[in-house]
Amino acid sequence: MNVPGIGLVVIGDEILGGKRADKHLPRVIELLGARGLALDWAHVVGDERARITALLQQVFASGDIVFCCGGIGATPDDHTRQSAAAALQRPLRLHPGARRLIEERMQDMAREQGLPFEPGRADNLQRLQMGVFPQGAALIANPYNKIPGFSIGDVHFVPGFPVMAHPMIESLLDGRYAPLHGRSAQRERSVIVHDGMEAALTPLMEQLEAAHAGVKVFSLPSVDHPVLGRHIELGVKGRGAEVDAAYAELKRGLDRLGARLGTEMVRGAGSA
Repeated sequence: MNVPGIGLVVIGDEILGGKRADKHLPRVIELLGARGLALDWAHVVGDERARITALLQQVFASGDIVFCCGGIGATPDDHTRQSAAAALQRPLRLHPGARRLIEERMQDMAREQGLPFEPGRADNLQRLQMGVFPQGAALIANPYNKIPGFSIGDVHFVPGFPVMAHPMIESLLDGRYAPLHGRSAQRERSVIVHDGMEAALTPLMEQLEAAHAGVKVFSLPSVDHPVLGRHIELGVKGRGAEVDAAYAELKRGLDRLGARLGTEMVRGAGSA
């Protein structure tokens, strides 16, 4: 059975230009981790239609579950809807359900301002462009202001505003993808190796991965830690009892090498 990965695409010149810090990557990692899932890849792309189209062609072909944040508005610098349609070679259509939701939002705004609702007014007609999606798209509810995002298969398009995007992604994870919860839940066991050299530790790491299927060995070096100084956090991660067996072998190997060890850590599923 081919298990799909999970990806994230963040779209916007403001991210690449440093005008805004990206809040999507850390939050999506957090949302996935809370559900025993993990992010497999992420891309950031600017507001260039050809480049977005080329990336989305790869995304649709991947078979992965992908969340795309940004560029689904109706101003000239928003290209995501058009790029998705081009990537799929589908026409753009005003989604009838999106039209109803956008009109509801416009009526709400008129009421709040004490004004009559004028659906034919130029700015209101322009707002309807936010409901123009590639043919066959399904809606993603937006609890913040009713303006929906859209899905095509397992590729989901939400606004760039975190206050809107993150609840929409969370609703997909807890609805459509609830059966996947826990599939990536892993446990890590690691130890601080003081003054260690990765080159000297690499043979041990390779031996561990060869001997323990499903376990990954990781090495996180630091050269200027304010408390620990130069060190390596060396550990193993995976699922089940194999993690404990691999870690015990790791410790024996480090003892044979005469390594000076520090704090041991356990993270993830079952770490309590």
